[in-house]
Amino acid sequence: MTRRLAEVAKKVGMSEATVSRVLNGKPGVSEATREAVLTALDVLGYERPTQLRGDRARLVGLVLPELQNPIFPAFAEVVGGALAQQGFTSVLCTRTLGGVSEAEYVDLLLQQQVSGVVFAGGLFAQADASHSHYELLLERRLPTVLVNAAVEHLAFPQVSCDDVAAAEMALGHLRSLGHERIGMVLGPPDHVPSRRKLQAAGLAPEFVEHTMFSLEGGHAAATRLIRRGVTGVICASDVMALGAIRAARRAGLSVPDDISVIGYDDSALMNCTDPPLTTLRQPIDAMGRAVVDLLAAQIDKALVPADELLFEPELVVRASTGPVKR
Repeated sequence: MTRRLAEVAKKVGMSEATVSRVLNGKPGVSEATREAVLTALDVLGYERPTQLRGDRARLVGLVLPELQNPIFPAFAEVVGGALAQQGFTSVLCTRTLGGVSEAEYVDLLLQQQVSGVVFAGGLFAQADASHSHYELLLERRLPTVLVNAAVEHLAFPQVSCDDVAAAEMALGHLRSLGHERIGMVLGPPDHVPSRRKLQAAGLAPEFVEHTMFSLEGGHAAATRLIRRGVTGVICASDVMALGAIRAARRAGLSVPDDISVIGYDDSALMNCTDPPLTTLRQPIDAMGRAVVDLLAAQIDKALVPADELLFEPELVVRASTGPVKR
């Protein structure tokens, strides 16, 4: 108990006596002080006293699939900043291979009495994955927002970048440069955003490859497409696109002289690659603010739109695309 008091007091910059008054429910403590102490208690991983567990913490879980793809740290920064402006503290939960699963993170967040949860790029987008932990959140009526397309039966507010518009923009750009043999490198077959891109593109099966969202996945998939004679490759992420560029070079081809490559996200440093990457930019600033607004509205018991909020991507043309080689 003494150690807990000392750690919480240090965290909030108050005396141990003040912290003790909050934890014991004593009068004479301001609401701001009380909230600061309870939030520190949650952040440090201590259980609240029984009489205080009915109050939710001003914590919001932010669950991400990884941090290697630079789009996810960038999104976490936007959402974390917007949450802080509304008086919330974000708790970053990142899945790792063999580490804590998404379902386990949900259990931990529920134990911490979080005010809400934001999922970006999670299992909600995979049709064949288990969704029982999302259904638990629905049962608990915990405010939740999903970022980018989800399976149909999860009735959470969603903020998405328009996959159909992205595919149409990428195809239009390559066709305007004279490309006819165009391939796509997408995520797994059950990945909903990839399904949307594929449906919009309408490409023949031999020009479509499904793989992992990684440099290695993009390399392997693009290698197979190059063997089939494509002159342009559209990828479902920037990291995949970098793998496609590597595959082209391993095949003795030049980008964009022999083959054009388009990414998706416009994540950090894509203007500094060799060549700078043509990509579809997700408007993460606007999307992140919309996510927080939807979450805060749910926390305040306000009505939120039942429809998915779609944000238009932007085609950013750089040096990885060029006219088809005649």
